[in-house]
Amino acid sequence: MIILDIAAPILLMYGLKYSSAANVSLLNNFEIVMTAIIAFVVFKEKMSLRVILGIITITISCLILSFENDESLNFSLGSLFVLLAAVCWGIENNCTKKTSNSDPIFIVLIKGIFSGTGSLIIGFAIGETITSSWTIFAAIGVGIVAYGLSILFYIYAQRYIGAARTSAYYAINPFVASIFSLILFFQIPTFQYVIALAIMIIGAILTSSDKPLFKHKNNLDNQ
Repeated sequence: MIILDIAAPILLMYGLKYSSAANVSLLNNFEIVMTAIIAFVVFKEKMSLRVILGIITITISCLILSFENDESLNFSLGSLFVLLAAVCWGIENNCTKKTSNSDPIFIVLIKGIFSGTGSLIIGFAIGETITSSWTIFAAIGVGIVAYGLSILFYIYAQRYIGAARTSAYYAINPFVASIFSLILFFQIPTFQYVIALAIMIIGAILTSSDKPLFKHKNNLDNQ
């Protein structure tokens, strides 16, 4: 889990380097597909027809976003890096599910400390430097909310509804991110992006509106 948590963000950063933030935020939804496929094939999680249709729809949207433009079949290098990151997170999500009955805070601490240290070492090794001291505190603040709390809630969700469904509900996140990227970086969406967004919304509705296999009470009893 630690190795995958180190590799995925690095791949995602390279994806952002060669693609727009809006495209990356939506394409990162492929994590949902990989998490669900691995959960279904390897860990034998049950999935309804609604979830399966949602995964297929999201996959189609990801394929549309993976190409540079409508006239070319040249695969985007940035898209490739994002998809590889999604694969890493898909595997990692299922590994996290296997440990979700343990103390979530302990899991967050282990993942945060070791994954963060590993990424920091790699950053320094490739020549990255800290130019301003205030960025350290800014990064810590973002990490507490966007990483620490996010993983904590994610682990609790996996405990009750499984890896595939938790990942499906998580589909709302990229839509919020894509809106912020358009507002903050003034990246005008292309027609290709708008089509992919529409298809992605359909997939997110299908997956996130599915009912959990078990009621909350039953999960508490099983613990």
